Amino acid sequence: MHTLFFDDFEIGQEFVSPGRTVTDTDLSLFCMLSGDWHPIHSDEEFARTTPFGRRIVGGVFGIALVTGMMGRWGIFERSVEAMLSIDDWRFLAPIFVGDTLTVRMTIMGKKPTSDGRRGVLDRGFTIVNQAGSPVQEGRSAALIKRRDE
Repeated sequence: MHTLFFDDFEIGQEFVSPGRTVTDTDLSLFCMLSGDWHPIHSDEEFARTTPFGRRIVGGVFGIALVTGMMGRWGIFERSVEAMLSIDDWRFLAPIFVGDTLTVRMTIMGKKPTSDGRRGVLDRGFTIVNQAGSPVQEGRSAALIKRRDE
């Protein structure tokens, strides 16, 4: 896909990522990166005693996954200047090793900045597992360049 600029986006427009299967290595590396070694993530025997029955991946892994999936689309490659917020993020269901996740992004709103050289996109995100069930959702605003005319 090619870079899209502020003027290229339409409210209601959707983008869907390819699937990505979460691995045990993802879980271990995310524990290392975040420093979150809670036993729900790192101790299989402990995790069996929880309502989930097995280890779960740390919730903020989903947010990191969203940013990675946006990179795969390539649409923000040369246009995004900053992520401005993460709003109303909800953890709806656990993410397990072996889940294949897909990210859906919907353009919820757009507003030019006061200088007119950029704009703010309000983006809604949903992470869906292989069963079609949403596991996380939320919004994130981003500062996007306008197309050079």
